[in-house]
Amino acid sequence: MTEKGEKSAAATKRIYELCDVGHKQNRVPMVCNGKWDVLTPLAMCLTQESGDGRHLACLALNNLSIPTENKRVMALGPASKAVTFRYTPWALGIHPCHNLSKPIRPKDNKMVSFRKKKDKAEKKVDESKLDSPGATSPNEKSAPTPKAPTKPPQLDDIPALVEIMMTEKGEKSAAATKRIYELCDVGHKQNRVPMVCNGKWDVLTPLAMCLTQESGDGRHLACLALNNLSIPTENKRVMALGPASKAVIGGLCKVIAEDKQESYLCCICLMNLSFLEASIVSILEHSPVADGAKAILPIDNPNSLIRVLEKLLTNSPAVPKSGSGKSEGVRWACGLIKNLAKSEENAALFGKTQIPKCVVENIRATTAPPSRWTSNSLEDFSLFVILNLAQWPISKEALIDAGATNVVKPIMNEGDLQGLKATMACAFLGAPWDAFPENGIPASKAVSELMTNIIEKKGKDGQYAYGVFKLYTATKAYRDLAIAAKKADTGGGESNTKALGVPSAVALQLQVVSDLTIAAVDDAEGGSKYVPDAMSAEYCVGAIEALLPTIMQPASDARKSVQSEKACREVCQMLLTYADISGTSSAAKVSAKAAAAEIKAGTGVARPILEIAHDLWTQYRKREGQPLDQFISQERGVEVDESGPLDFLPCVNSNGDSSCTIM
Repeated sequence: MTEKGEKSAAATKRIYELCDVGHKQNRVPMVCNGKWDVLTPLAMCLTQESGDGRHLACLALNNLSIPTENKRVMALGPASKAVTFRYTPWALGIHPCHNLSKPIRPKDNKMVSFRKKKDKAEKKVDESKLDSPGATSPNEKSAPTPKAPTKPPQLDDIPALVEIMMTEKGEKSAAATKRIYELCDVGHKQNRVPMVCNGKWDVLTPLAMCLTQESGDGRHLACLALNNLSIPTENKRVMALGPASKAVIGGLCKVIAEDKQESYLCCICLMNLSFLEASIVSILEHSPVADGAKAILPIDNPNSLIRVLEKLLTNSPAVPKSGSGKSEGVRWACGLIKNLAKSEENAALFGKTQIPKCVVENIRATTAPPSRWTSNSLEDFSLFVILNLAQWPISKEALIDAGATNVVKPIMNEGDLQGLKATMACAFLGAPWDAFPENGIPASKAVSELMTNIIEKKGKDGQYAYGVFKLYTATKAYRDLAIAAKKADTGGGESNTKALGVPSAVALQLQVVSDLTIAAVDDAEGGSKYVPDAMSAEYCVGAIEALLPTIMQPASDARKSVQSEKACREVCQMLLTYADISGTSSAAKVSAKAAAAEIKAGTGVARPILEIAHDLWTQYRKREGQPLDQFISQERGVEVDESGPLDFLPCVNSNGDSSCTIM
């Protein structure tokens, strides 16, 4: 109430955070408990010249106006006059707290919302204004300029709208672009796929052209339309890899490079397209040059997408103001980078830029605890980028140089999604075993649960959905944890690896390797519903090798066990079969053969952990209908007596007597 400028905006931001989507439970107490009045100060902020404070106050009032209990207080209570009349609705044509009543349409305001229909008088063409350069007199005979339809737009109107967008500029082009946007808005989702995929027309090229307009209205509407069209899976391939992809990606990149107010919308659109994994390499390869000029590698081209994103992140304030255009651009740029960094090729490019340093700084500079990071927040995206980049060699070194390990390490104490991401990132970055809380037990449970959920094609309620993480990410994290634990053990002990080498987790590693092996062997019968990738199987073999001190731990009474003998033979044969299939890397072959040799040498003594893990693996194969003799050696010795090795003849007995006639 007493301050202005940045101090007031900072306080308003805190009020907004108290009632944002992650704190819905606070909304009614903030308005209805009678201990304080937040409405009058927020209403005062609406009159500020500073856009940040005003914008945050609008966001807060919108959130507070949603609960039914709050509506009466805000619309009819003591502060209702301040809330209702302190803000002049000059921008949108509706009251910022429109949840309280119907939209306000002021008579003196000529600006309209995107959904407001124009009056008939506004649709008439003023012929007195046809004196601009290139204008055609009404008396001259020439082809009439197509007019945007005045009825609600239909798909059949698209050809005429496209022609206007391609041939006209200014208001006419913006009006046609608006009609295209209305055809694919939230009320017309069913039109999005036909507009892009039916082959009758091309709406992408005209929309991409509109991105280069100086007029903010046409550019803004084109960004909105492209965002809506980029949502369906069917459209992503056409937009990112089709004939118009160069124009679409180039137009979006140009808006970001010019730091227009629609930059964040362009980042969101590119992020939508990057959910198609087949497109992530081609999107980051965008490196425009003049017509006829020699191609330039993206890393060497200041106008390439990767350099544009780097510039956006490096030129942003150390702590961008929440809700500002700059902060939104940085946030969604990090969301785009999160998807693009899933490729090793792309990660190598990112490792040669300042982007790894920037995302580490985003985490270091935040004042919010990880428990308050919302999905798709700047911190959430930045930690995801660190996780994805940490998996690949070049970008991993860049993160280490930026001090990522020390920044991410404290987040491991969180028991939620952020803690899981931090745990896997620290494993990739080579953090020592003593850096993982509680001797690595929470890390082991979280990562093994993630592997199980991925294989069973499910997510975890309140944390992540299926598809957010890849199996190779989870298996690599488990392997790196196993390697860190083994390094911490001295003298071949198992005090640290026992946190990871629990039977259920070991069985899961065996399952992944065997599923890939069965899928790769031509004469194998059966198979898993989930066929893992080659990298995941390789990481599981590495984890098994690192955990052998625990897996092969003998029983305390040094007894013999038929089940242990069977488990040793079958697991050994499975690893050798895996080593022989085509496509297995040389490092994986060495690891598999070394593990098989050590397991084979362990026969003769009961191995409880291996027994239980083998039993769980066998039960899984029964459920999947896989042959249980797949990895049992079929070789048989030939018994020889003084009569010679004739037992292969069915009519020869052990004494050499025969009832057969040999010709």
